[in-house]
Amino acid sequence: MQSRKQKISSAKRGEPLELSPEQERLLKEGSYGERKALELLIALGDVYDASKLIPVTSVHISGASYKTIGDPGLRFLSEICEGCRAKVKSTVNPIGMDRERFHEMRVSEEFVVKQKEIIGYYESLGVLDSWTCTPYLIGNRPGLGEHVAWAESSAVIFANSVLGARTNREGGPSALASSITGLTPDYGLHKEENRKADVLFELEFDLEEKEFAPLGSFAGEICGARMPYFKKLSATEDNLKTLSASLASSGSVSMFHIEGLTPEWELGLKEECESVSVDRKDLEEIADSWNTEDDPDLVAFGCPHCSTAELGKLADMLKDGWKGPELWVCTSRAVCENIPETVQLINKHGKLLCDTCVIVSSVEDFSSTIATNSGKASTYLPTLCKQKTMFADAETLVRRFQ
Repeated sequence: MQSRKQKISSAKRGEPLELSPEQERLLKEGSYGERKALELLIALGDVYDASKLIPVTSVHISGASYKTIGDPGLRFLSEICEGCRAKVKSTVNPIGMDRERFHEMRVSEEFVVKQKEIIGYYESLGVLDSWTCTPYLIGNRPGLGEHVAWAESSAVIFANSVLGARTNREGGPSALASSITGLTPDYGLHKEENRKADVLFELEFDLEEKEFAPLGSFAGEICGARMPYFKKLSATEDNLKTLSASLASSGSVSMFHIEGLTPEWELGLKEECESVSVDRKDLEEIADSWNTEDDPDLVAFGCPHCSTAELGKLADMLKDGWKGPELWVCTSRAVCENIPETVQLINKHGKLLCDTCVIVSSVEDFSSTIATNSGKASTYLPTLCKQKTMFADAETLVRRFQ
């Protein structure tokens, strides 16, 4: 019988990935799911010339909505999850419906049945029972230098940039494999030498809150898979959440630095880097491109999921009433648990939805135009949900429909 080294030595340029005795044992004696998960990570490591697998302290998994993974994803979960348990703290992305209010979202019965199957497979692993794209708001918040394996591109950027954790931009299957094994290949942003920026962005003005989403889109389009470094930029954590999401949706960015603000900004720039001057007009053009209709069927906030502070601000604004179209506000169930008065006030005027996100819902079944304050949603809604969009900051949208 050939050894793993003999089998793969011709498949890559460098030396094959070496396994520890425990990893070799798991590859031979683990459950079907454990073996398949480890094989997937080995194959990924071979592609990127990783020399070893390293332990991770947490995982965030994408691919939980039936809308996005469909029956093929459901079959994959049924096979790989059988007999497995998560080895480390694991969270999962939003599903396609609120588990308690799916009828109000006008979800079909078939969708509900399939979505519940998906939930069941993830729950069998022992993941945290709160489906969200902002795991760092519900207790999955790694510290500086911790190695993790996160999918969900906006969360990946936040983890690397704002928290200083170390993760590559994982796909749903590889993150799931890391949850099952507690391992990830040691390459890319797990290496400090790869955490220097490529593109310097200098702003000629003080950024307003409403401009973080357009800035992320502008920088993401320029960077592609490169790393931006921002000068003259102050921001709250919610601003950085917004920036991360727009960077991820317009490019393949996995990390950024902000001079004097993010924890690893002193790693600095590579010797050869591009310099870009940002003018306010650049951001206005991005925002204008997101405005393709001004009569929305639905107003949606919470992409990425709203924080406690964002929900509090929204609730305060809604005290003056709401006369607009249907209002969706998305967050995690864990965030809602400690703010009952805020939840009640938002629900008085709209639907505070947990577990889900407008992008991964079946909103196209009843809507053609959505107003949002999210750059990520404005980018994805036209393609994933067949929607026209109206973009503005939260205050502008609320005041318009009061």
